[in-house]
Amino acid sequence: MASLEIEASDVIKIILQFCKENSLQESFNAIQNECQISLNTVDSLETFVADIQQGKWDVLLPQIAQLKLPRAKLEDLYHQVVLEMVELRETDTARAMLRQTQVFQHMKKDDPERYMKLEHLCSRTFFDPRDVYQNSSKEKRRATIALALSQEVSMVPPSRLMALVGQALKWQQSQGLLPPGVAFDLFRGQAAGHRDEVEAYPQALEHEIKFAAKSHPEVARFSPDGQLLVTGSVDGFIEVWDSLTGKLKKDLSFQADEMFMMHDEAVLCLGFSRDSELLVSGSQDTRIKVWKIRTGQCLRKFDRAHTQGITSVALSKDGSQVLSASFDGLVRVHGLKSGKMLKEFRGHTSYVNEAIWSADGSQVISASSDATVRVWDAKTCECLHAFRPPQTASGAEAAVQTVQLHPLNPEHVIVCNRSPVVYIMTMQGLVHKSFQSGKREGGDFVAACSSPRGEFVYCIGEDNTLYCFGSTSGKLEHVMTVHEKGSIGLAHHPHRNVLATYADVGPLKTWKP
Repeated sequence: MASLEIEASDVIKIILQFCKENSLQESFNAIQNECQISLNTVDSLETFVADIQQGKWDVLLPQIAQLKLPRAKLEDLYHQVVLEMVELRETDTARAMLRQTQVFQHMKKDDPERYMKLEHLCSRTFFDPRDVYQNSSKEKRRATIALALSQEVSMVPPSRLMALVGQALKWQQSQGLLPPGVAFDLFRGQAAGHRDEVEAYPQALEHEIKFAAKSHPEVARFSPDGQLLVTGSVDGFIEVWDSLTGKLKKDLSFQADEMFMMHDEAVLCLGFSRDSELLVSGSQDTRIKVWKIRTGQCLRKFDRAHTQGITSVALSKDGSQVLSASFDGLVRVHGLKSGKMLKEFRGHTSYVNEAIWSADGSQVISASSDATVRVWDAKTCECLHAFRPPQTASGAEAAVQTVQLHPLNPEHVIVCNRSPVVYIMTMQGLVHKSFQSGKREGGDFVAACSSPRGEFVYCIGEDNTLYCFGSTSGKLEHVMTVHEKGSIGLAHHPHRNVLATYADVGPLKTWKP
C-alpha cells in the first residue's frame, strides 16, 4: 500500500486554525510570521462572498487582515472601500485609510497616479458614480472583487486538529490498539490508565490466570504503559493478558484466532520497548525473537543468540539493541537493524541470570550464579567493577538471581541472591541497606523487585512466601503465602499497587492492597 505524504505546510495550517478558533492571536501571528504560511481560510465561503457583494466592510476588513492575498487584488478591494467611504461622505475615514494602511503606501510608491486620483476624490465636494465607475457600477465592481478574492481563500471544516486526532484514536480503537471506553493521554501517547497516588503493599488476591495442565509461566512482565501483562510459558507460548481484568486479550486478532507468539521451547525471559510496542522474548532454544505486540508479527529473529538457553533480555532506550544473558555465562548485545551480535561481555564463570542497562545506557550490569555482580562499560565491554554480595554463614557461594536499578537512586541496585537477605548496593559493591526474612533455613529468596517509586522491596522465597520490606525503614512490613510450591518469580505493575507472582504449579496470581 502506498504511503501517504503529508505536507508540513498543511500541519502548520491546522495548528493556525486551532490558534484562530481558540483566540490565541499572538500565537497565530507568531507562527504565521515565522513560517511564512498563511491560513487563508474562511468559516463560510458563501458568507464571505455575500459580505463583499453587500459592502459589509466593517465585518470583512478584520477577516482580510488575517489572510495573505495578492497585492493587486488587495488594492482593488481597498480602492473600492475608499470609493464607497467617499460616496457616503465619510471622507475623513477614507483619507485615514489612504494615509495609514500598508496597501495604499505601496500604491503611492508603485502606482502614484491611481493613488492621487483617490486623494483628489476625497477633496471633491460631490460624488458622481458615472464618473467614478464609468462603464461599470458599484454592484458590478463588488461582484468582480468577490469572485477574485473567493479564488484565494478556502473553506475548511472547523476544529480540524481535534477532528483528526479523534479519527486517529477511533481507528486505533477499531484495530484493537486502544481498549474501548478509556480516557486517552494525548501528550504521553497512551491510554490514561488508573494510577495509584500512594504506594501500598498488596495483601489480597486480585486475579488468577490459569494455564494448561502441563504448562506454567517461566516469566511474566507488565508493559510500561500498564495495559498488558505478558507471560512466557514452559511450552513455548507467549500470551498477552489484560492487566485490569486478568483475561486473555481477544481484541488482539492473532490471539482471537489462536495464532499465538511462540518459541519451540520454554520461554524464559521477556522485555518491552519503552513505548510498549515491541516485545523481546528469549528461549531455552537459544533464540531471541522481537515481536510487534499489537499484531503478533515477528520482526526479527536471532537464531543462535547464545550457545545455551537465554535467561534475560532487555531493549535499549532507543529500541535499537537487545541486551541478552545466557546459561552459557555470556552477556551479549545484538543489533535490531543488522540482526547481528554487536558486543560480547566475558568474565562470569557460571550462568548469567540477568543483565540490565544502567539508567543512561552507558553501562551494563549482570548477575550470575558465580555469586558476583559485574558492571561493564557498554561501549568497550570492559569490566569496571565486580563484586559479591555478603555471603551467608554456611560459606556456600549463593547465586545472584536478580539485579534491578533502584527507582530512587539509579546509582544503586537491588541485588537478590539465593539467601534470606536482599541488598541495596552501590555500583562499586558497597552495601547501602539490607533486608532479611528472619528465616534461618528454607526461606532463601528466588527473586526480588521494587515498587515503581521505590517505597517497597518485594521478595519471593523458596518457601512460596512473599516478603514486603519498607525501603526506608528496612522493616519487614508484611508476609503472606502466595503459592503452594515451586515459586519462580514476580513482577510489579508500573503505576498501580499490583504485583504478579508465578510458580511451576498452579495459576499466576495478581495481588492488590
